Amino acid sequence: METLSCFKAYDIRGRVPDELNEAIAYRLGFAYAKQFDAQRVVVGHDVRHSSRPLLEALARGLTARGVEVIDIGLCGTEEVYFATFDRDLDGGIMVTASHNPADYNGMKLVRRNAQPVSGDSGLRELERAVALSSDGVAGELRLVGYDGREAYVRHLLGYVDVSRLKPLKLVVNAGNGTAGLVIDALAPHLPFEFVRMHHAPDPTFPNGIPNPLLPENRAATAEAVRESGADFGIAWDGDFDRCFLFDEQGRFIEGYYIVGLLAEALLRRDPGAKIIHDPRLTWNTIDIVQASGGIPVQSKTGHAFIKERMRLENAVYGGEMSAHHYFRDFAYCDNGTIPWLLVAALVSEKDVPLSSLVDVRIRRFPSSGEINRRVDNIADAIERIEARYAGSALAVDRTDGLSVEYADWRFNLRASNTEPLLRLNVEGRGNEQLMRAETERLLALIGGA
Repeated sequence: METLSCFKAYDIRGRVPDELNEAIAYRLGFAYAKQFDAQRVVVGHDVRHSSRPLLEALARGLTARGVEVIDIGLCGTEEVYFATFDRDLDGGIMVTASHNPADYNGMKLVRRNAQPVSGDSGLRELERAVALSSDGVAGELRLVGYDGREAYVRHLLGYVDVSRLKPLKLVVNAGNGTAGLVIDALAPHLPFEFVRMHHAPDPTFPNGIPNPLLPENRAATAEAVRESGADFGIAWDGDFDRCFLFDEQGRFIEGYYIVGLLAEALLRRDPGAKIIHDPRLTWNTIDIVQASGGIPVQSKTGHAFIKERMRLENAVYGGEMSAHHYFRDFAYCDNGTIPWLLVAALVSEKDVPLSSLVDVRIRRFPSSGEINRRVDNIADAIERIEARYAGSALAVDRTDGLSVEYADWRFNLRASNTEPLLRLNVEGRGNEQLMRAETERLLALIGGA
């Protein structure tokens, strides 16, 4: 049986053509159609050179099993999710490598109602089927074209009251991915002035791979915000299922604090609703949710776990500090456009700069941000930290890794789901100096590099 390194925990990603190629894409399409008994499936792709050929090979595999393949072409991942649930299709597949290097590609898969296909919900079975097959790309390419962007824009506008939005100036950095396509479609309906940068889709990524999580990739957006006098800035990854925000001073805002803002915004629309959050950093989110009349519910980190818990709880929103934001009205899927629309609505309604909304939360609950360490033995390191801290703690939680809570500070230590790394997050109650000191003590005990 062939070994397929491109099958990861949540999706498919690999270097083209060594790890992912048209033959694998064809066999995946065939296996997907068989496994999920699919009759109608939507496909879309990002801007990379290899994306269209991979999509067409995938479509041939689907067609070989009798599937009607609906092609929305160049798009973002959230547009595939939307078409899947909006048109009541049997599934959707997005060809994208998001923020990975240019010679990589991948696929994100959902089934009916945009439910994720990941390691514990069908991806391992697909991997086995593809590995056991030796079929080459064959058969007729039959695609049904569909332009769903107008319907998608109508859906997006339903999250805000356009009549109450102020004429904000917004820097938008698409990173030469596909986010600019939706910005341009939204623009005629909004009172905003958009300062566009790195806007045109370009498979060569002349301004670098679109990954705003990397500090070195933030400077251009920050500078554009300051130079233009914008109210805030937005940058996206390549397939724009995540957005990253900068305040009017050009300061990058950690995703943790955006979760709290979005929870508040959604609870204004749906008082008393449940909000899902992950265990890494929690106090700010819990405080805002409770103050806004909502119910905070903790879930294990990761999109499959968040989406499953949201469905179970009928939660209106779920947020992770990694800039993944999930919405009940978007079939519980993650979305990189709804967040900045909701933040724009908050800034308009409260008539204060974004920095004011964020700074009060940072002062109240300062945090370290996520710190990664490579250690020789992750399990031993977590066990060593637990032995040192758990006995004197007010609370210990093992929902995801190790969470330890004291009166004035807490931390979460967990193994990465995707890399051989130990991830540390620390937060405090109104005392940044204490939080920083405890962070340094933990890092010294953890060791590594």
